[in-house]
Formats: sequence, structure tokens, C-alpha cells
Amino acid sequence: MTAPGITDRSRYRIGRGDRRRAMFAGPDVIGLSFALVFLAWSLSPSLLPRGWVVQGVLSGLAGATGYGVGLALAFPVRRWIVPKLSWRPLSSRRAEKILPLIVVAGAAAMVVGTAWAAADWQRDLAVLVGMPSPATVPYVRTTLLGAAIFGTVLFLARGLATMARGGGHWLRGRAHLPPIVAHAVVPLVMLLVVVFAVDEVDRSGSSGAARRVFGAQDGTAADVVQPQLTERSGSLVSRSGWDTLGMPGQLFVSGGRTAMELATVNGAPAREPIRVYAGLASAADTAARVELVLDELDRTAAWNRKILVVAGTTGAGKLDPIAVDSVELMYNGDTAIAAMQYSSLPSWLSLLVDRAAADAAGAALVDGIRQRWSQLPPDRRPRLVVYGEGLGAQSIEAAFDGPGELRRSVDGALFVGPNSDRLWRSVKDRRDPGTTEVLPTYSDGLVIRFAATRQDLVVPTENALHTTSEPWTPPRVLYLQHSSDPTVWWDPALLFSRPDWLSEPPGGDRSPAMRWYPFVTFGQVTADLARAQTSPPGHGHNYADLIPYAWAAVAAPQGWSEADTERIARAVVMSPPDR
Repeated sequence: MTAPGITDRSRYRIGRGDRRRAMFAGPDVIGLSFALVFLAWSLSPSLLPRGWVVQGVLSGLAGATGYGVGLALAFPVRRWIVPKLSWRPLSSRRAEKILPLIVVAGAAAMVVGTAWAAADWQRDLAVLVGMPSPATVPYVRTTLLGAAIFGTVLFLARGLATMARGGGHWLRGRAHLPPIVAHAVVPLVMLLVVVFAVDEVDRSGSSGAARRVFGAQDGTAADVVQPQLTERSGSLVSRSGWDTLGMPGQLFVSGGRTAMELATVNGAPAREPIRVYAGLASAADTAARVELVLDELDRTAAWNRKILVVAGTTGAGKLDPIAVDSVELMYNGDTAIAAMQYSSLPSWLSLLVDRAAADAAGAALVDGIRQRWSQLPPDRRPRLVVYGEGLGAQSIEAAFDGPGELRRSVDGALFVGPNSDRLWRSVKDRRDPGTTEVLPTYSDGLVIRFAATRQDLVVPTENALHTTSEPWTPPRVLYLQHSSDPTVWWDPALLFSRPDWLSEPPGGDRSPAMRWYPFVTFGQVTADLARAQTSPPGHGHNYADLIPYAWAAVAAPQGWSEADTERIARAVVMSPPDR
């Protein structure tokens, strides 16, 4: 018996045996059943083919998610409903042991059968997008890897739960907190730590911390040479210092074709293209970087060119060399292209955590250039066109409140593989009745159009659901989107709701076997992001085969012909730009 005035803190401690039992106890039957179902779901086809290693990791995480969902659903039933039942569903010990085994065995059999079928699904999907096909037996190994990942996650989760319970008991003994408060404080603190860490990652996308973590993005490649042309940022006369551009900016300003090379392709004298860029280290903040870009446009006399392209960069600050080279070939170098870095994170990671930085940078850059451009006499200013790919499309769209303002403000827009909460989403959600989300028609294609192939760019546009003979009036706005591009279709709403594009007939390169499953489909599409840009042309997030034709549709010079488009398309394919 404890002496008066002395607190027996031992009753607030978790013994070593209790901790061991909590860590190594067998899995909960209901949780395991849900885990196996989620694991089976994760083996179903997604947008792009996956190797067995990637699939195993995804399946393990999906199983862990299902386990948590099962526990969450079972808890209130076990806590408040079952104890009040006069009749128990499992009234005998034998039934209590046999029925769970039957449930788990059935779910496990479903996983094995699905794993075998998954190899066939992956082969069919690989054929659709022109990628290598997996063999059946190696692919079935994904279930073993998934089980290992699931066990690891379960062990770590139990460790955190044991820590939380131990912390709650410690607070009860040391701080004399009520049990409900003590056991709520520790999980809350752990949650705040996670939120703080995620917030740090989010804010570090445009900070020095991210440049240290993703240092390769801001280094200098061994074969990249500082440009000598005065028309390029980073040159000896440029205020945008070479060492401040980061690797993506250095690749942009040092790459592409010279005037002599353009003249060879086009058979006519060419001008040196202007490429203006500001990196994260080029100025202290976004406003200062915009001013630097404007100074560079003034220095290079960019306002006297035929076309000025304001380009939104991808997450790490990259620009697609095919897109840049195509417009410079089309105008034979009488061009100026301005861009600005807003993050050091890779594109797929920027899409997840750095979208606010993209919006702020894109809106500031477009507004700054547009304000200066609008002050010039209409007959003495360049054609102003905006361009963005992936997160770069969202970055540029952030400068406009709607399609009307976009068309009033610029002379054309090309958005490639978009994903945004602004124009693109509002336009596709207001598509013409009877047209699909994967390839919508908006207002009979009068001003805004969507394309996945060259045939979609032909006027009049025809597809299986809708035909229009309406003209495409300038200024034209064009969205390129593949049905297999996870950058386009990634959306947190996939966690809980089925999107239209998974309810309607599939696009040309999406597997008809793909289905929506809560939580799991979101994880599948998220995993697809990492491989989106390595897909063959015409699939995933690779639009290389369509870019020259898209530029011709949106911003072709006067007198431009289909033969001219074919000529520059052959040039960028047969002899691609060096960067």
C-alpha cells in the first residue's frame, strides 16, 4: 500500500511486457481483411504501367491504409454497439476462431488472383502507351514486397501508438492531468510536429533549404557553357548572373539554335532568339525577380520582336526545349521568351506541395510584363502569348480571373498537360453537354479547345460525341491533355469521389479496366506522377510529338502553311535542340 502523500506512479507506466505485446500482437482480423481488399484494389491498372517494385511499395501502403480504415470502422461498433447486443453474432468460441479465418482466407485468395491478373492488365496497358511489358511470374512478387511494406508500416504505427500511450500515462503521473486530457495531448503534439514538418517542406520549395536538399537542380552541369550572345540572360552583359540561374535556367539560356542554325532550317536569314530568365538566387524575392526580367527585356530590346512568350516553368524551373525550339523556328528567331524560377523542388513534388509559389510567381510575371507591354503602341509591340506546361500552366493561369480576361489580355495561350483550380478546371467543368471530361468541347470550340492528338487540332473538330464546324476565332486558347497523363488527372478529390473521366468511356490510351476505388486510386495516380515525363511521345506527360502543331494552331505567323508546320516538326524530331 502506498504511503499517504506519495503517488504510486507505477500504475501510470506501461510495462515492458505490455509494450512487447502491443508491438508484436497478431493483426486485427477486420483490419487485415480491409488491408487485403485495399491491396487487391491497388493491383488494378492505373494510368501508366508500373514495375513490380513500384507496385509492391504502392500495394503495401494501400494495405496499411486499408488496415487503418478497417480499425476506424470497427472501433465504434466494438465499443458501443456490440456490448449492448443481447444476441452476439459470434456466440461460440469455435465460430469466433473460424469465421475470421474464413474472411481473411477469402480476401487473401482475392489478392493472389488479382496479382496474377494484374500482370495481364499491366501488359495491356504497356501496349496502349508503348512501354515495355512485365512478365507474369516476376510481377506476382509484388504481393511479397507489398506484405513486407505493410508489416513495416504496421510495426512503425504500433510503435507510435505505444509512444503515445506511454506519453499519456507519463502525463497522468507527472502532471496529474485527467486521463482523457493526458491521452489526447500526446497525439495532438505528434500531429502538430507532422503538420509543422509538412509546412516546412511546403515553404522550403522556394528557399535556400530546398536548394540544399535538391542541390543538383541548382548546380552547373559539366557540359553547360555560359552564353556569349548578348540576347541571353547569364551572358557577360546580363544583370541576371550566370551563377544565379540554377541548372534549369542555365540549360535554357545556353541551349537552343543560333541564328545561323535557324537560317539553315528555314532557308532565310534569321535573328538571334532572345531568352530571358531569373533564377531563385538572381534576386531576393518574387517582385525583385520580375523587375530583373523586365530589365533584361529592356536590355535585349525584346519589345521590338514579332512575338513575346511569357513562359511558366515546371517545378524546378525547367522549360521544355521542344516547346521553346518550336516557336523560335516558327518565327525564325524573331522571338523573345521570358521565364522565372519559383521553386527548387522536382515537378512531381512541386505539384503536391508548392502550388502556391507557382501561382504567386506566374501572376507577378505575367502582370509585370503585360503592364509594360500594354503601354506600347499597338502597331509597335510584339504579339504577346502565354505558355505553360504542368504546374507552369497553373502558374500562368493564376494571372487571369477567367477565360474572358485571358483573351482580352493576350494574343494567344498554349497550356500543356495542365492541372489547376483556375481556368482549366472551370472550363472543363462547364464543357458542352454530351462531351467528355477527357476531351471536352467548350462553347462549340469557338475560342478554347482541347487536344490529345493532331487530329484534334484540325478545324472543324470532330469526335465520337460532338461535331462542330464553328470557326476558331483568335486569340486562341489551347489545352493539350492526354487521357494517360497523371499530371492532368491528379486531384485530392480522388480520395473520396469518382471523377467524370473514370465514369465515361476511356480515352485512346487509358485502360478500360481502370476503376475508381476510395483512397487507392489517389495513391495510384500519385505514384504515376513520378513516371509521367518518361512516357513515350503521345502518352503520359510527353507531348513532344504534338507541340509544333499546337504552336501552329495558336500562334502561327501570317502566311503560315501546313507544310511549314511539318518542316519545323521534322526539325525538332530529327534534329532536336541541344538542351
